[in-house]
Amino acid sequence: MKNNTYTIDATHKKIGRISSEASRLLMGKNSPLWQPNVVPTNTVTIINASKADVDTKKKEQKIYTRYTGFPGGLISLEMEKVIAKKGYSELFRIAIKGMLPKNKLQAKMMRNLTITE
Repeated sequence: MKNNTYTIDATHKKIGRISSEASRLLMGKNSPLWQPNVVPTNTVTIINASKADVDTKKKEQKIYTRYTGFPGGLISLEMEKVIAKKGYSELFRIAIKGMLPKNKLQAKMMRNLTITE
């Protein structure tokens, strides 16, 4: 397979729409040579992540949770706090990772993703 580079502009677009397009490209579903057990050499770059369209209500109410593995280790953060702490790129990273297959290839596909604010 040849190395393809894709650039997605996030200006005035919803996070989910961009993430689904990026995950499809990272998996290689756009190619006629797609195989589920092979990581394609596609690289995806998302530009202008901070200009993405996010509702103010969603910023206040959407909650991201993760678990540390220890008793009482459930961590919940609102979208506003995630943006303040790690930026808009983390929102895209979480959304795209959730759309990729949950197997050994997921980390390899995520390495082909670049997000710029």
